[in-house]
Amino acid sequence: MKEILEILKEAGSEIVPFRWEDDAFYLLDQRKLPWKETWLLCKTWEDTFSGIKDMAVRGAPAIGITAAFGMVLGAREVEKKGEDAFSELLSIAKSLKEARPTAVNLKWAVDRVLGALKGVFAEGLYERALKEALSIWKEDCRANILMGRYGGKLLPQEGGVLTHCNAGALATGGYGTALGVIRGGISLGKKIKVFSDETRPWLQGSRLTCWELLRDGISVTLNVDSASGLLMKRGLIQAAVVGADRIASNGDVANKIGTYNVAVLCKENGIPFYVAAPSSTFDKDASSGDEIPIEERDEREVLYFSEKNMAPQGVKAYNPVFDITPSRLITAIITEKGVLEPPYEKAISSKIFGTSH
Repeated sequence: MKEILEILKEAGSEIVPFRWEDDAFYLLDQRKLPWKETWLLCKTWEDTFSGIKDMAVRGAPAIGITAAFGMVLGAREVEKKGEDAFSELLSIAKSLKEARPTAVNLKWAVDRVLGALKGVFAEGLYERALKEALSIWKEDCRANILMGRYGGKLLPQEGGVLTHCNAGALATGGYGTALGVIRGGISLGKKIKVFSDETRPWLQGSRLTCWELLRDGISVTLNVDSASGLLMKRGLIQAAVVGADRIASNGDVANKIGTYNVAVLCKENGIPFYVAAPSSTFDKDASSGDEIPIEERDEREVLYFSEKNMAPQGVKAYNPVFDITPSRLITAIITEKGVLEPPYEKAISSKIFGTSH
């Protein structure tokens, strides 16, 4: 972990959403930010499952890394038992994948750790799983820093940049995807003014994006989600950049609910709309956004605020967590392998999957 923190410190942001210390995994409880910094100790793989399911950790890359460490904790448990180790690990992997359905990084990370454990004897499972999980974490940080360098060049030399939800250090292994691009632009000396959608109903924009940007000394203005169109029309926004939870092979993007609205408004106002995501977020098996599952959560998240009922008794609420932004609305997709431009199917096939179209 020391090497990871050194990589991030050199890049200019030391914020991380988890820690691995003394053979224990800790999650920064993002439900408590910005009021309190609380670290949750995960002793078992079930603890990491709960952390993912209950939104203590969120953001596709961060969910994937957390699940990888869930496999580490599972491997330690299985190693002590000795018998039928790989069969039990398959069962743990299946459970972890069910924690949240939309973020493809979760499945990718779990399968990668599983792949690293094939043929490993029981007594070597834990150390091998830990080595792979740490590699996944480190690679994500390096990928985010690369995305920041590529994407930072695309941002305006001066002006407003809008972001939606939180696609920063808290949503990744560190540095961030969309916020990594903003950090990259600022490191180039660009005079960027960040606007953050509050992002209902969990308020990741106001609670998390604003918290981490201010921690890094980056000025940010918070706006209600429905104000983004007015900001654009008044000329206060020169670009928008968001993250992604899954990207189909044709370039359609699943991201936090409300992302599609931002993309449509950008198109209407002639503003570039960028998506930043690592290659692990691309789903080769999904030919379009129609094949990406959209998670729906408890309606109480919409009906209640700070445990207070904000709607009349008996009303129903619709609470999809993500929406699909069609590739035709996306100006470019920024990855650690370079900037992808339309036609996306061809670009994704060659640059991400390494196949000819």
